[in-house]
Amino acid sequence: MSWDLFVQDLPQEARSASEIPADFTPAFLGSRAHILAAILEVAPQVDCTDPAWIRLNSPEADLEISLGAEDPVRGFAFHIRGGTLVVGLVAAILGRLNMRALDPGADNGIFDPASAGESLRRWQAYRDGALGRTPNNRWSGP
Repeated sequence: MSWDLFVQDLPQEARSASEIPADFTPAFLGSRAHILAAILEVAPQVDCTDPAWIRLNSPEADLEISLGAEDPVRGFAFHIRGGTLVVGLVAAILGRLNMRALDPGADNGIFDPASAGESLRRWQAYRDGALGRTPNNRWSGP
């Protein structure tokens, strides 16, 4: 179970997902090599043994990036499970690539580093409730 952000070409003028025209066709984001190189510049510690599924599992960031096999890349996703630096890491990768992401948990539907921490906290509360975890992170079930 993860907090998912979806990276694709978005109209620059759109300040919310509702402002994206229904007939908007996203452009390709670039080559897989270009995107992977940018991710490695920001987070050289990622495991890219499988370049279609880039992984980072540490106390600071627990995430996967599903880049897929398509080249050029039309879109990709961050699958985030937590970590204290994950929002900043995602923001740095998006900034390095000059891209934006859809955040279904955000009030406006678009990832914003200034408010993404709240979106992540809402998802974590949902996850913990769905999994039967209590606030002290213990299972309430059998």
